[in-house]
Amino acid sequence: MASAPTKTRHSTIADGLTGSRRSASVRGVAKQGDSSFDVVVVGSGASGGWAAKRLTEAGVKVALVEAGRPHGKNETYEHKRPFDLPYANLSRELLRRTRPRQTDCYACTEYNAHWFVNDLDEPYTTPADKPFSWQGRTRLVGGRTNVWGRQSYRMSEQDLKGRSFDGAGEDWPLSYDDLAPYYDLVERYIGVSGQAEGTPELPDGQFLPPMAMTCGEKRLRDAAKAAFGRTITIGRTAILTTPLNGRAACHYCGPCERGCATHSYFNAAFTTVADAMATGNCTLVTDAMVYQVLMDSDHRRATGVRYVDRVSRETKELRGRVVVLCAQALESVRILLNSKTRQQPQGLANSSGVLGRYLMDHLWVAGGAGGEFPDVEDKATLDRPRRPNGLYGIRFRNTLKGPRSKRFLRGFGYQGGGSTDFNFAAPGFGDAWKASLRDPVVSVRLTGFGECLPYPTNFLELDPETVDVFGIPVLRIHMTWGENEMAMIPDMAESAAEMLDAAGARNIRPFMVPDRVPGFGIHEMGGARMGTDPKASVLNSFQQTHDVSNLFVMDASGFPSGGCQNPTLTIMALAIRSTAHLLEEMKRGNL
Repeated sequence: MASAPTKTRHSTIADGLTGSRRSASVRGVAKQGDSSFDVVVVGSGASGGWAAKRLTEAGVKVALVEAGRPHGKNETYEHKRPFDLPYANLSRELLRRTRPRQTDCYACTEYNAHWFVNDLDEPYTTPADKPFSWQGRTRLVGGRTNVWGRQSYRMSEQDLKGRSFDGAGEDWPLSYDDLAPYYDLVERYIGVSGQAEGTPELPDGQFLPPMAMTCGEKRLRDAAKAAFGRTITIGRTAILTTPLNGRAACHYCGPCERGCATHSYFNAAFTTVADAMATGNCTLVTDAMVYQVLMDSDHRRATGVRYVDRVSRETKELRGRVVVLCAQALESVRILLNSKTRQQPQGLANSSGVLGRYLMDHLWVAGGAGGEFPDVEDKATLDRPRRPNGLYGIRFRNTLKGPRSKRFLRGFGYQGGGSTDFNFAAPGFGDAWKASLRDPVVSVRLTGFGECLPYPTNFLELDPETVDVFGIPVLRIHMTWGENEMAMIPDMAESAAEMLDAAGARNIRPFMVPDRVPGFGIHEMGGARMGTDPKASVLNSFQQTHDVSNLFVMDASGFPSGGCQNPTLTIMALAIRSTAHLLEEMKRGNL
């Protein structure tokens, strides 16, 4: 299900781009004409914000290059009512005319659709029999952290060393102990509320006070532990429950994906990027579609980046001693593929031949169950606080000390939560119906998030016939679920149903979605994996390309495997670790 491809009606980069002579959108301490920096960081989201913050605070001059625009004044919509909108937020089909894939994402609505790419202008393609929904593509400073789900989970030693446990895929070239101090640093800065559980499959972190569970959720948690030894915990979320660093605690208004006036959830735009700008060492270059890493091929060194100004359509360059790609997993791979050289005609930093390979996403909501708790007393109301968080069910299959499944390798976690709604299905008419309507329906739902094994047949390449509105060749995405992922789906449904049954739920409704389209997890990983062997990987353990020592890729494209946890916390921890290495190499004169 690719966006409608844009065949040859646009000129390609090779043909040269022309446009109006309006100036580039360049903001920062450097003068308009300055274009040379110590480090060029591409992308201002989860990892790019951290890279810019750490580098500039160390005195390094950074160009932070963002494909999107800056935030407008008071550009938050979480308190805006539907009736204040032209189409009362009922305009899904209208939005699909220009954003057919972005509206697959729950976060893209009439409130904020202008934050997302126009799929017709910036398409991608897929084979007809391999649909992929590339959604959550924002064009705004802060990237996806403007609209992300904020769930923040550590990966475990077993996640990082999966091959050593079951023989599939490859181990990460670093251990949990290598990452742990950087997890600590991220959590203390962004603010993660959660509950320590002492479960090795989901390591505990530095938590703010947890959000409260509902009565139905507590009953499920207790029953799952008593009957099966499984752990259901409150979601670990990057939303403040106490004030932190000048940011206010969450006031439970609910729709975080529309922005947050109180900065209560983590968004790179008003945290890491703001910190970088405050140093005076960061130049923020917006509306800049980077498509190529510039190279001194004789010395195998990156010298900067080339981009198209989204406003003027002019092609421009920025120079730097080091280039760091943080554009998002698929976008960074696209840049590397478009940066092919005479020496590496299959893409920059691709002597291994694995660039673009081993694409992963999480098997999202492919199975689960919901149930009702009629004996739980609660009151249905329209004005209760809306907790912007849910439950998390920690992986319990194929664990270090538990039995191994005969059906599949690795495992899945659950996300979901409880609710109390009006009984809109109540029978009758008039006063009797109005009275029944107020009978609360207390329910809890669990949905599975499964790990996808890394397959070389899931890959990214450039479409030789399609370019975007800027003339840049687009990605062709090849991805399907394997037998291992498909084998998880029945267990997602069966296990959720049995836990709800043990908790005393009624009207239990298991479900399975065997044809779930890849991409709906919005957790794209892989494509430029890390490893110790330059012949089988693109990056080393510090996300530094094996082939070009001053080129780093600090997003999820480097993941050798994906676990079943949301990846953003790990993306940020890796970025800080890799940036520390980059700084040390600069001090040594190696970069």
